[in-house]
Amino acid sequence: MGRAIDREEFLDDDYQRFSLRLQHCLIALRELLGRPDFGGGPASIGAELEFALVDADARPLPLNHKIIGETIDPRITVELDRFNLECNMAPTSLAGRPLTFLGEEIDDALHEVRRAAAEHGGRIAVIGILPTLRADDLQSSAMTDHPRYRALSTALRRIRQEPFNVHITGEDSLEIECDDVTYEGAATSLQIHLRVAPKDFSAIFNATQLATGPVLAAAGNSPTFLGRRLWDETRVALFKQAVDDRDARGRRARRTARVSFGSDWLAGGAWELFAQAVALHEVLLPVLSDEDPLATVMAGRIPELEEIRMHQGTVWSWNRPIYDSADGGHLRIEMRALPAGPTTVDMLANAAFMVGLTLGLAPRIDSMLVRLPFEQAKQNFYRAAQTGLDADIRWPDATTGLLRCETARALIPKLLPVAREGLLEAGVASGEAEAFLTVIEGRIAAHQTGASWQRRVLEKLEAQHERRHALAMMLERYLVRSEAGEPVHSWPIDD
Repeated sequence: MGRAIDREEFLDDDYQRFSLRLQHCLIALRELLGRPDFGGGPASIGAELEFALVDADARPLPLNHKIIGETIDPRITVELDRFNLECNMAPTSLAGRPLTFLGEEIDDALHEVRRAAAEHGGRIAVIGILPTLRADDLQSSAMTDHPRYRALSTALRRIRQEPFNVHITGEDSLEIECDDVTYEGAATSLQIHLRVAPKDFSAIFNATQLATGPVLAAAGNSPTFLGRRLWDETRVALFKQAVDDRDARGRRARRTARVSFGSDWLAGGAWELFAQAVALHEVLLPVLSDEDPLATVMAGRIPELEEIRMHQGTVWSWNRPIYDSADGGHLRIEMRALPAGPTTVDMLANAAFMVGLTLGLAPRIDSMLVRLPFEQAKQNFYRAAQTGLDADIRWPDATTGLLRCETARALIPKLLPVAREGLLEAGVASGEAEAFLTVIEGRIAAHQTGASWQRRVLEKLEAQHERRHALAMMLERYLVRSEAGEPVHSWPIDD
């Protein structure tokens, strides 16, 4: 989110000065992107992993500050709710064995948090949504004691001026009101960062958008919330509604939500996305830096652009642009749709499929977009979130170019060679690409993702136990197998 926040209340003048600075940041960014040497360098990949803390009964453990105080790992930070933590992995070159590097980083960080959590009788759960959460766990008191989160909550509630309404249908249905943004903390994810050269940004971003639907279908790991069986990736519906700053009038007018898939294919490069975020979304955290971005750019230096980074950090598109002044300044695409878990191997397989398919589609994306309206890609994404491998996906036929509709389970085997090609062209070692994409093949063959495993085990357990107990038992089995590390497609239903 850029600059640290130590205030929770702001004046009208703060918003006016921040809005003006945002315009200066956009001008400075446009100037930067016009430099032929800006943002070059080899592609790299990084990641952020959110996860939950649970107690001996597999219930949420709201002790993130205490547990982080026990760690010696600077990569670990607190998250929105007191039962959440986040690990920020160092970026690495995409060439070679980047997934192995990220896997070692993830395992090392999780091992350290497990050690620290054990000091307080805690464990960690790397899962999209904790099955044992109850509404009482998500009240305002659940929020991490941090000025940033309090200020964010205050700003969103000020704009919305009515309770947040979560309404999700599935095998069961859920409709509940909440007075704060703490329901968002129920959703934990693996976020992938891919460094992209400015000249290639539109093509790769559009390819990312197109790839997200089928990849998400293979990655589902969030089938329950508050005791209800909902979407394979309930996170997608929950996150959008839990931080929706639109009032009833704004929703009726279809004003763009702060959590969205977008509205069209990208034509104007990264700058277009930053400008849209400024134009479409009110400022939440008007914290000014001391930098004059225009003067910095005119002097030939690389600006921090802290205001645009702060604002962008409060607009949670499923794929969003990131500006970073490090390394002479560069751009990244943050891929935000993937869930946490079930295992490190599963998350690396998801990342391999996501990045590989993106890079494999990018050289041919323009010809594909002629045949595929953006609205169809958006529908692919939401259908994948709802029904996973059974989702109906519309995709241009490789031979005729015409749109065909088939299940994600049938489509994904045809896309894995494209993902493999994308990884190899980027310099990823062939053994590395093969090892992780084979995990996706295994899920297709077994017709088992994290979401479907949870559903099947829950169904078995509910034959003998009431749902609350069955959910806790299911999570206990999940935790054991998650820590053991075998990919989820190999997990048995009966223990």
